[in-house]
Amino acid sequence: MGRTTTRTDRADRADGVDGVGRRGRGRFRAAIAGLLAAGLAVAGCGAGEERSTADRSDRSGRESGGTAPAVPDGGGTARPDGANEGEVRSPAPAPDYLSTFALDVDTASYGYARRTLAEGRLPEPGTVRPEEFVNSFRPDYPRPADNGFSVTLDGARTGQDGWSLVRVGLATRGADRGAERPPAALTFVVDVSGSMAEPGRLDLVKESLGLLADQLRDDDSIALVTFSDEAETRLPMTRVGEDRGRIREVVDSLATSASTNVEAGVRTGYDVAVEGHRKGATNRVVLLSDALANTGATEAGTILERIEEERRRYGITLFGVGVGSEYGDAFMEQLADKGDGQTTYVSNSAQARKVFVDQLPSHVELRARDAKAQVAFDRRTVEKFRLIGYENREVADEDFRDDRVDGGEVGAGHTVTALYAVRTRPGATGPVATATVRWLDPSTRAPRERSGSVGTGGLTGDIWGGGHDSLQLTAITAYFADALRGGGLPGAPGLRALAERAEAISGRSGSAVVRELAEAVRQAEELMGPGGGAPGEEPSREGELRSGDPYS
Repeated sequence: MGRTTTRTDRADRADGVDGVGRRGRGRFRAAIAGLLAAGLAVAGCGAGEERSTADRSDRSGRESGGTAPAVPDGGGTARPDGANEGEVRSPAPAPDYLSTFALDVDTASYGYARRTLAEGRLPEPGTVRPEEFVNSFRPDYPRPADNGFSVTLDGARTGQDGWSLVRVGLATRGADRGAERPPAALTFVVDVSGSMAEPGRLDLVKESLGLLADQLRDDDSIALVTFSDEAETRLPMTRVGEDRGRIREVVDSLATSASTNVEAGVRTGYDVAVEGHRKGATNRVVLLSDALANTGATEAGTILERIEEERRRYGITLFGVGVGSEYGDAFMEQLADKGDGQTTYVSNSAQARKVFVDQLPSHVELRARDAKAQVAFDRRTVEKFRLIGYENREVADEDFRDDRVDGGEVGAGHTVTALYAVRTRPGATGPVATATVRWLDPSTRAPRERSGSVGTGGLTGDIWGGGHDSLQLTAITAYFADALRGGGLPGAPGLRALAERAEAISGRSGSAVVRELAEAVRQAEELMGPGGGAPGEEPSREGELRSGDPYS
């Protein structure tokens, strides 16, 4: 299978399908444009390299002019057929051939769906975010040698007329546990309300915090706030150093009581974080809760303003860790969105260890702030396209290079995957898509960009052909999420086939996390019945293509 990437150091590889992804953020906008699916990796297509703000010329050769989006060759400059020299005509409405979104490394949606299915219930469709299913697995993208991103595009045919899946893969350099990094100043806001007494909630949180106390460095700092009906500061910002024992004592003493006033907890947590703010450190609030607010302000909107203010003023971001069989997914999602942070979900000790031992160093060591991606499809080869998921991360195309517009925060060792359904024009050959990622350096705030491309030469393979395990796993997770939301993606093979393919990958790789995916798909098939996850028709969601698009 061919592949096109940026020119990067390929020695630093991810752990294949057996890893778990993480997250970044953007701002809420209308639903994402377009619809399609395109193919397998492309050999021989041009790959991008790092560019500064001073060099904004896009890959088509058109100068972007500061905030103008990049558009591939062949878009919008040709005269209408039959036009006479000098004749003025109103231009025909052009399709939207750009897709722009903030990067996302969340995984909470997939974790919560797995728990729900294991308990014999289908997850509510509104809690299913395909990008979080996809990003729960770490593909083997090349890693950059520097602190930027690698950009990899590949894909394959789906088997439905003209449709392919095109994968845009972004990756950062991994964390070096022994290397120098900025210290962390972490304020933990822990839910100790009555609902947290359920096994697998507060006990899991305490276990997680105990693991964390052993992982942080002496120069890192921890504060601890608890909340039920009111909030209480249990530990002011404290250097870990010789106080690990004191930190553990405070954690061990946590007990449940009363109702859930998330507003009080988050407000007090940010007060403590601001008071203990460390210049040059990674300042973060970590919220551990089932997010089932029932006291104080129970809607996220009433506390979002405070979260955004402290993020902008002090660079304090929010990491949400969800627990519990009943979980306020939408509430936690909104808090983390506004806090330019991430969410994840844990339901057992193994997942807690993965988050607090394996993943937390990545959240502490940043590689990029306000990271966004823009994918430009070539009008000559592409008829339709659709980004699968990322509805809550959409960014206006013209805001791609406006660095005042929020993007996502991405840590060390993260991968971010965006999957598109793409329908190519019959017989067309040439470029299909160019993906550009833009981010701010965490230290200097200087903007950087890198790009990669894929063409029709890479769309000749079958998605379910041999040797494509990484791409197949991405497709399986996306089709699985789509089935839980009602289906409709082209080429969907059905839940039974998805489970079988996941089991085959697990057998070849020995991956426990892929085996868990296969089990979750089987559970969904049993709950949805024989008709669940049937092969999809072409998507036709209202608003996916802009008004005037001749292909809508």
